[in-house]
Amino acid sequence: MIDLHSFYQHISNPDHPLEPYVEALRKAIEQSYTPNAHGDEKIWQSIVEQLPSLSGSTDLSGDTVSVRGDCNIEQRQALKQTLLQLHPWRKGPFELFGMHLDTEWRSDWKWQRVLPHLGELRYKNILDVGCGSGYHCLRMAGAGANSVVGIDPSLKFLYQFKAINHYAKVDNVHLLPLKSEQLPARMQCFDTVFSMGVLYHRRSPFDHLDELKYALKPGGQLVLETLVVDGDEHTVLVPGDRYAQMRNVWFLPSAKELLRWVERTGFIDAKIVDIDTTQLEEQRSTEWMHFQSLVDFLDPDDNKKTVEGYQAPTRATIIATRGR
Repeated sequence: MIDLHSFYQHISNPDHPLEPYVEALRKAIEQSYTPNAHGDEKIWQSIVEQLPSLSGSTDLSGDTVSVRGDCNIEQRQALKQTLLQLHPWRKGPFELFGMHLDTEWRSDWKWQRVLPHLGELRYKNILDVGCGSGYHCLRMAGAGANSVVGIDPSLKFLYQFKAINHYAKVDNVHLLPLKSEQLPARMQCFDTVFSMGVLYHRRSPFDHLDELKYALKPGGQLVLETLVVDGDEHTVLVPGDRYAQMRNVWFLPSAKELLRWVERTGFIDAKIVDIDTTQLEEQRSTEWMHFQSLVDFLDPDDNKKTVEGYQAPTRATIIATRGR
């Protein structure tokens, strides 16, 4: 099962900003997560328990989150075959004992785009909404964060993190089986809140922005990354049945309109710091994710369009501050 005991123990320190919310978080998690209710959870737990016994040193500073140590060929092969059972691996890359885990996304590219625009992460308490398997959470820890809480409703992602952290042993990063709307209301305790690749999945983007705002302490920093389209401050695309083969995509504003949404929610000093069209080299099928990927979602005759005829995936990042 997901290890929640160490999380509760971590935040029960009176000096931790989440300490006043221990019971509220416990209740929220109990309402959203029942151990082994998911039919595959026992299988995922068994996979983690089968990981070979290895130890090494963890490096969170590079583009690839790495654990280095002695490992023979048989152990490395056993490690690979065990981790492949947690397919598909979406976010990374990782390297464990000389074995490269080549995930679908080069999530380090996104981190490189965002990092120059962030405030100081050292000693900060951070929330990462839609954290996936925790790659960016680990990079935040590597940047010196005091505490990183990642939330994601996908249990498989959390077990992937559990497998990585079985070796990395990073004790100030915790992933929880929650959505942002399930967090205790108006926590107002995080220094920095990340929401990357989530907003377009929400039926009500303003509700999501409110959730992010009230998770932040006054003066805290928002890092918002989402799909956008070309256009002016009045442009919003509402796709039909699918966008890039995804069914659960609701609103794609222009970057200028997205900025207005953020400001309308009450954030200040909001600015667009990056707009980037996703490259085929950034999102692709690999041995660790052999389903369809970006190349299959684009028009084969014009990769500037999706198969549905919309603008190809383009992502904007906005940095903003919660007003006092």
